[in-house]
Amino acid sequence: MLIRRTALAAAVATAAFGLLAAGPAFADYAKPPEHLLKVLKAPPPPMPSVDPTGQRLLLTTAQTYPSISRVAQPYLKLAGVRLEPKNRSRHDTQGGYGIPACVADFTLVDIDSRRHTPVALPQGCAGNAQWSADGQRFVFQNAVDTSVQLWVGDAATGQVKQIPGVQLNPIFGYTVQWLGGSQNLLVKLVPANQGAAPSNEDGAAGPDIQESLGAKGESSTYESRDTLTSVHDEKLFAYYGQSQLAVVDAKAGSVRPIGAPALYNDVTAAPDGVHVLTETLKAPFSHAVTYQRFANDVAVLDLGSGRSTPVASLPLADRVPVHGVPEGPRDFDWRSTDPATLVYAEALDKGDWKVSVPHRDRVLMLKAPFTGTPVEIARTAQRFEGIAWSADPAVSFLYENDENRHWRQTRIVDVDRPGQEGRLLWDLSSDELYGDPGNLVFTRLPNGASVVRQDGNHVFLRGQGASPQGDRPFLDRLDLGSLKSERLFRSAADAYEQVLGFAGTTGRVLTWHQSVTDAPNAFIRTLGERDAGAAKGEAAFASTPAALTQLTDPTPEVRQIQKRLVTYKRADGVDLSFTLYTPPGYKEGQRVPAILYAYPADFANAAQAGQVSGSQQTFTRLAPYRLMLLAGYAIIDNASFPIVGDPKTAYDTYLEQLEADARAAVDKAVDMGVVDRNRIGVTGHSHGGLMTANLIAHTDLFKAGVATSGSYNKTFTPFGFQNERRSVWQAQDVYLKASPFFYADRIKLPLLLVHGEDDANPGTEPFQSRKLFQAIRGNGGTTRLVMLPHEPHWYTALESNEQLVSEMLNWFDTYVKNAPAGKH
Repeated sequence: MLIRRTALAAAVATAAFGLLAAGPAFADYAKPPEHLLKVLKAPPPPMPSVDPTGQRLLLTTAQTYPSISRVAQPYLKLAGVRLEPKNRSRHDTQGGYGIPACVADFTLVDIDSRRHTPVALPQGCAGNAQWSADGQRFVFQNAVDTSVQLWVGDAATGQVKQIPGVQLNPIFGYTVQWLGGSQNLLVKLVPANQGAAPSNEDGAAGPDIQESLGAKGESSTYESRDTLTSVHDEKLFAYYGQSQLAVVDAKAGSVRPIGAPALYNDVTAAPDGVHVLTETLKAPFSHAVTYQRFANDVAVLDLGSGRSTPVASLPLADRVPVHGVPEGPRDFDWRSTDPATLVYAEALDKGDWKVSVPHRDRVLMLKAPFTGTPVEIARTAQRFEGIAWSADPAVSFLYENDENRHWRQTRIVDVDRPGQEGRLLWDLSSDELYGDPGNLVFTRLPNGASVVRQDGNHVFLRGQGASPQGDRPFLDRLDLGSLKSERLFRSAADAYEQVLGFAGTTGRVLTWHQSVTDAPNAFIRTLGERDAGAAKGEAAFASTPAALTQLTDPTPEVRQIQKRLVTYKRADGVDLSFTLYTPPGYKEGQRVPAILYAYPADFANAAQAGQVSGSQQTFTRLAPYRLMLLAGYAIIDNASFPIVGDPKTAYDTYLEQLEADARAAVDKAVDMGVVDRNRIGVTGHSHGGLMTANLIAHTDLFKAGVATSGSYNKTFTPFGFQNERRSVWQAQDVYLKASPFFYADRIKLPLLLVHGEDDANPGTEPFQSRKLFQAIRGNGGTTRLVMLPHEPHWYTALESNEQLVSEMLNWFDTYVKNAPAGKH
């Protein structure tokens, strides 16, 4: 690994980096001390998934960290997709932030008998499972050296089998889905007899040519990840993107190809299991945006006849306003209560939030055979966000969102009576936490369609339950007549317990319980029996829930860490909070070195900015920066760093608010008698990395900083960043002030920069850290640059995370914990 030396004196470098000081500039990966390494490598708790019938629970444990050899596998960058050509597997997640995690373990739990059945996974990299509608089967993908396989599991026995002859093509997602129930699957396959991939043996890929012929229109930087750069890239995209649709009989193992191969993107089956919505990408392919913006044909494919009925032909959408939507039909979906009825939206404001119109969208419905005139079923004052269908065709929930005000509305509508406005159910800020009513609870119909779960005239709501004391998850029952909610469950104040779903009937629920000292475990609770000591308004539940799992603590040493919620105010009166972690063995009154971690968030209103989120009652797990607790540091964690104001202009005061946020947090931690004011470091990732560099440049609150995968020159995201909507040509001063690159001459405090060499997150490309390092170095600052080979925006490999922890520990030990006393 390349470790570039800075202008640090040799003696300082030797003291600071004992693990690496004797090595050359090209050094192997470093490791932190063993007691930190043990916790870093500890397995994560499993993730629970309830089958649609509520009879079984599937526990999925992910691999902790893959090896660097896995992360370093060769891949292609194809219009926003990273693909490993040797087996056609995705090298990135759908968000592009890291390679998909392999499943280490599946365990089935029968809810009534409490029987645990381990699943023997095949060799390879298994993905997450998908339940069938009847809960009798589950299906998962498994990547091996030369292909991505399809496996089906029997939920009663835990036995799994491979479907022979199936080579999946997961390039665009929508790879495997249950079709009209629990017997058949709709899959995307690598086409048979496709031949070899296009070659480029002479290396002459040709020039990368783009042009703009005078048309005006924004193109967000956030749509330009891993774009195509040559004619050869276009050929590779067309080759690897082609899929053959097929129907697989999950029981018999038979495979029936449907139609001809094509560049299928979105493929979604209708409730009837016969019709399939297809979005097929088509040339010419843009070099400016990712495949999600490519021209495409929308059609409905009949799986019985193989005939495809055109619905829409959409052009390249390479000039969509930032925070806007494309013009023309979009957001296609099936109505869950009809066999085959499409619902979609069209913008009435050219997709541009800056345009003032009475209605931004209209919503249309098109029934089979999809050749008639669509029926307009609604117009929304703000941007249409979707419809949640209930099993009752007369009851649906229509969502819209006002990004200009951070505001959302939900109406109860009858789409078969389009002339009616519907009843307003919720009307509140999208930043509101304390008054958040929760999310509707869904269930699956026998045909696999997802609908809102109903019990007579009631539906159910599940939420995080934010409060000034932290999150207390809840389950409510909403009366569709009165529109009033009744609380059925609220997590105890000394725990964090979430409702996973119903156990068969609405009389029992499954929960996932954890506390500061108790590892996460599944429990079953019965509705209708009130705890003897329950306060008025608390949940009506059995006092002794039955345990379904007995998961243990893999890192008991972490339980010695204490944490507490701390609330305070910014100088302008905005309410703030952080979680204060103290190291093992900490004694009250002792002042210790500390590290502040934060990620700034944007708010339209100060009232929502000050609301507490998260819980202090969760089972403590240590992210890499939290491992500093085991080295004697306190952690000022998830400190509130709101940027408050009109979303159109809030970043006019970004730096001022950033400093005010940091000063308030530091002053509070010091006033508590826990933190030594002269020994505080700061760290953050991505937008938090930008925060870190700015605080080091513009304040004297910290001794040193560690910024990971940040964006330090915002002029390279010229059409907006975070919630800033203006372009750099409209708000040049805002872009320059937010960019620490232009203040590198002021960065005299030590700043460690860490970045993944393969970061594809638009705005945080690797050159951002390289250029800031060069600027600080050239101006005589103290800095160090660590580029992690093969890593994307979030660091994936074990070796990379070991290096990160080692670097962070050495940096903070040298420049914070053991820094000379006195003023900065």
